Amino acid sequence: MLNADWGDDVRVLARALDQAGDVLDQVHRDLLDRPTPCAEWDVATLADHLVATPTSFLSMARGEQPDWSAPPPHIAEEWGPSFRVVGDDLIHWWHEHAGEAQSSADMATAELALHTWDLAAAIGYPVGRLDAEVASRALEFLRSGLTPENRGGAFGPERPAAVDAGPYERLAAFAGRPAG
Repeated sequence: MLNADWGDDVRVLARALDQAGDVLDQVHRDLLDRPTPCAEWDVATLADHLVATPTSFLSMARGEQPDWSAPPPHIAEEWGPSFRVVGDDLIHWWHEHAGEAQSSADMATAELALHTWDLAAAIGYPVGRLDAEVASRALEFLRSGLTPENRGGAFGPERPAAVDAGPYERLAAFAGRPAG
């Protein structure tokens, strides 16, 4: 549920959480071994990471330092409902602590948008059904701080996007993902 007191960043984060849950609802056991645009991750690993993401961002919002390198707990089924529980925890924290966060809602939106696209591409979910504003806000956030020098292992070199590329294709290209 969206709250009029939230800033645009938190409203878009709520939509990013909703759509990630919708894509995770489409993950089924027969898809778990499919490759994803995330180097060395299959659908099972990506789904586990995506389900754990809100908890990590909740830790960051509280001023804690999550261990992003630790493998997340493995989820064997019902990825969407599992994700929605922790996504609700994150959005409730933002509702109760607006302006107090040690991290940006846009950072969480960028992580969720990119991995939602990764998962959608891997399982054949129609990218056109994804929320364009989520991708645009995520791309704006990444462009504001992601340089060739600080891409680490999570992002490859920026790739060219087609002139007619949609917002998710532009986001994926900026993050160095192969075309999906």
